[in-house]
Amino acid sequence: MSTEKDGSSTGSPVMAILESRLDKANLSKLLALKNPAMHKFVADALELCRPDSVFVCTDSAEDVAYIRDQSVARGEEAPLATRGHTIHFDGQSDLARDPGSTKYLVPRGVVFSNKLNHEPKEDGLSYVRDLLTGAMAGKQALVRFFCLGPTNSSFAIPCVQVTDSFYVAHSEDLLYRRGYEEFKRLGGSSKGFFKFLHSAGELEHNISKNDHKRAIRIDLEDSVVYSVNTQYAGNTVGLKKLALRLAINKASREGWLAEHMLLMGVHGPKDRVTYLAGAFPSACGKTSTAMIPGETIIGDDLAYLRLVGGTCRAANVEAGIFGIIRDVNAAADPVIWKVLTEPGEVIFSNVLVKDGTPYWEGDGREVPESGTNYAGQWRKGMKDAEGKPLPHSHANSRYTIALRSLANLDAEYDNPEGVPVSGVIYGGRDSDTCPPVCESFDWAHGVMTMGASLESETTAAIIGKTGVRRFDLMSNIDFLSMPLGRYIQKHLSFGGKASPAPRIFSVNYFLRGSDGKYLTGMLDKKVWVHWMERRVHGEAEAIRTPIGLIPRYEDVASLYKELLGKEISRELYVQLFSIRCGKLIEKIDRIEKIYRSEIDVPDVLYKTLADQRQRLVSLQKEVGDVVSPEVLAARR
Repeated sequence: MSTEKDGSSTGSPVMAILESRLDKANLSKLLALKNPAMHKFVADALELCRPDSVFVCTDSAEDVAYIRDQSVARGEEAPLATRGHTIHFDGQSDLARDPGSTKYLVPRGVVFSNKLNHEPKEDGLSYVRDLLTGAMAGKQALVRFFCLGPTNSSFAIPCVQVTDSFYVAHSEDLLYRRGYEEFKRLGGSSKGFFKFLHSAGELEHNISKNDHKRAIRIDLEDSVVYSVNTQYAGNTVGLKKLALRLAINKASREGWLAEHMLLMGVHGPKDRVTYLAGAFPSACGKTSTAMIPGETIIGDDLAYLRLVGGTCRAANVEAGIFGIIRDVNAAADPVIWKVLTEPGEVIFSNVLVKDGTPYWEGDGREVPESGTNYAGQWRKGMKDAEGKPLPHSHANSRYTIALRSLANLDAEYDNPEGVPVSGVIYGGRDSDTCPPVCESFDWAHGVMTMGASLESETTAAIIGKTGVRRFDLMSNIDFLSMPLGRYIQKHLSFGGKASPAPRIFSVNYFLRGSDGKYLTGMLDKKVWVHWMERRVHGEAEAIRTPIGLIPRYEDVASLYKELLGKEISRELYVQLFSIRCGKLIEKIDRIEKIYRSEIDVPDVLYKTLADQRQRLVSLQKEVGDVVSPEVLAARR
């Protein structure tokens, strides 16, 4: 048996499949990448899904334009009035990530967390591959190549995706660095690449008809993700949260961190730029934090963190934003608003369209009387199947843009060496417990009482009830691919090797007063990140509390005036930063109960939680249930 230059065997089953499924031009493009393992994956995907034709997409402008143009030509997207803008609609029951249908495939005998949705690998593979059998009949399969992280860097992970959705492929062009040339550069040496197979399944009006049979399966052992009968990007754009699950597993083996984190540059005094990473559950302020006016963005969602000479450095996994559009308006998000309202490449999803113009919740404009939205033809006063008012735009409506379209893109966003991380933020949606900003005593304290204890009230970004307080370890609970205890230990070990370890902070933008209204505004978060920046450089003092370090009134008032040009009353400061002992003790008890049912949880987590609980109990007995920060300042 002879071997061709591309490394594949002449007459092999893999070559036979590829030659039967691809025309000469597309076969040539695929075989130019001399990677037999990738060829085998593509051949298996095509033989399983049985498309009528195959298009192999290189990094060329011509190939990429074909993807974009065909998405419109085939009706998966429709052009809007503004040049370059398009609209895509998902099905009414396919409008968010679906954790219930997303399962890890675990080899028999492997111990896995009971908090993570999983099933035996053999059973799961059989189920999802059965659904994918013939799923691309009558369609064209697209073979795409991308790179997670900057190309030709220690952060880079090459990826291949086979999909029958031009919308998914177009979205990936905006969200990721192109990877065909990266595969070519690596040749057959790249064996650690990620693989994704997606089919929207049978379509009806260009919407997945059988989304009740939606299935997403993640094979950690072979680094493959399968997705079928769904179009919503969070379930189908393989390189996003699906790839994060693979990356967390890879990072654990190799000693780095793959995180659900933003990366931003905070611009301090004298042209100083300090880089912060931040983990927030969906719809909890992550993108709006990365986009704070006056600061610069590296990424809003996913980051890889590595130690380089003892320094924690990070890179944005992505090159675009798949952001929640609700409440994006000219006042609160001027940079994104400009991109969304001027010519350029933008994909809107599940918003209202009237006369070629998109409208969404909280955009500050008058809502049209009627239009087209995710439910079809919409008019004011419509109700859903449960008799509830049907909003003109879904709460989880999205926009997809490339980072290069943003005026505030940080100059270092594509640096192959990443950027130095001085601080890590953990933030959730919490109406009644935690202060707006707090610094941990040290790395371990922050990991366990802020990251590993993160809770958030649920939103429409995840299928299920909203407003429920949900445990969300490091904002990564839906994406973990190992037992929770082991994941925490990996963080402890990582920080222990850093010199120095980044400071850890918690934030909460969602405290409400007795009238139910938020106590702070959309732009107030600028004050909190600048207080962090000053703390990193030793330029701000802090008040010690049982849960960590909080800012003094004098520093908060000074930053409000300097950054926002407004005053903050001492009364509001006290309301924001009072320590709510009872609520915080209840939170510790909830968190500890969760970990007691887990395996491999470090003993230091229980000790750290117990020590914090005792500090709170002592303060509560001595001073009262709700303790003013000024009382705590006076106790120093």
